[in-house]
Amino acid sequence: MLDQAETVEGTTVLVVDNDPAASAMALAAEFPPGRVTVVHEPTPGIVAGRNRALDETADADVLVFIDDDEQPEDGWLRSMLDTWHRTGAAAVSGPVLSTFAEAPDPWITGGEFFVRRRLPTGTDLTIAATGNLLLDVAQVRQAGVRFDRRFAMSGGSDSLFTRQLHGQGARMVWCDEARVCDVVPAARANRRWVLQRAVRSGNVASRVEIVLARGLVHRGATRAVCAGQGLVRIVGGSVRVAFGTVTRSLTHQAQGARTVARGAGMVTGAFGHTREEYRRR
Repeated sequence: MLDQAETVEGTTVLVVDNDPAASAMALAAEFPPGRVTVVHEPTPGIVAGRNRALDETADADVLVFIDDDEQPEDGWLRSMLDTWHRTGAAAVSGPVLSTFAEAPDPWITGGEFFVRRRLPTGTDLTIAATGNLLLDVAQVRQAGVRFDRRFAMSGGSDSLFTRQLHGQGARMVWCDEARVCDVVPAARANRRWVLQRAVRSGNVASRVEIVLARGLVHRGATRAVCAGQGLVRIVGGSVRVAFGTVTRSLTHQAQGARTVARGAGMVTGAFGHTREEYRRR
């Protein structure tokens, strides 16, 4: 990321050390002076880190988020900025391309679980993740949105954040040329991790919808809808697993199992349960 930042004049890198013990601060001296700022955010959780990034960049034009396990391709940042200049969007999102550290289980490749979405550049979005996201700082502040601490240990604060940003009338667009790559470790390229992540994503999806609902009646109706949609996924996914078993199709078995898991997560989220995937032990 430092190499990419050096190709665009005026770009600096902000590192938020989110360890309460400030374990990364000792590394700050190794960064190029004036180009990298390291700050300590003692409150644990990705929400605190993201909000601290918003606070630290109050005078900046744009803030670009990228995950710590991703590597941007050549031209990534320039493509993001070009799309931002051309569209005037409040947010620009790009693709994340995955490769595997080790050959994954055929169940994983059959399910295509690490194949991310690709869209034509300029496509309008209603939701985005922070794995590859540019924010227009002034427009974000005008919209008055921040990352919600209720999602600190569950993930999904970026989904809620961008949904709220879009709900305030801000435009979000896709830039397909702004690609970043991540290498999926063996610890994630397995059935257990994929299904647990599906439960968590379903749980988050329901909770996001409930937060966005206005008023007691609307929230109650939203809970019922999310629970119903989750049950439909459980039934439909189970049928697909059975079909895949009969036809010996790994694709149907894998995708059906994930649909069941996501549906289960949606039901639990609808009834107020929070799956805290990132809680520290």
